[in-house]
Amino acid sequence: MNQDQDSAAAAPLTTKVKPPAQILFCKGCCCGKTERGLPEVPVDRLKATWKAEKLNKGVQLTISGCLGPCDLPNVAVVVTPQGTEWYGKLDGDAHYDAIIDWARACLAEGSALPMPKSLDQYRFERF
Repeated sequence: MNQDQDSAAAAPLTTKVKPPAQILFCKGCCCGKTERGLPEVPVDRLKATWKAEKLNKGVQLTISGCLGPCDLPNVAVVVTPQGTEWYGKLDGDAHYDAIIDWARACLAEGSALPMPKSLDQYRFERF
């Protein structure tokens, strides 16, 4: 091992980028595949809103490949210091607007807030 490797091994990795929450939207093998009759994942709208409003400071936005489970498209995963929540069968502007409003509230509060109650019925236990 060289000196740089010794130093790296001794110090734990850290990051300066620490938003209160992260949301991952699946855009994989099933999610968002409108040509297969499945609901759209409005990726362009989500990205544009996050960028215009600088929402990444409150909730890191990640558009991911397949997150599974494919029988519950469209999947979103919310990661906060309190834990991980999985949502499936997201469909339509009302669902995505609720998530955008949640991200706005997290940014304004400076911390991860509970997800909107309107999405409770779409929450599932992954493991």
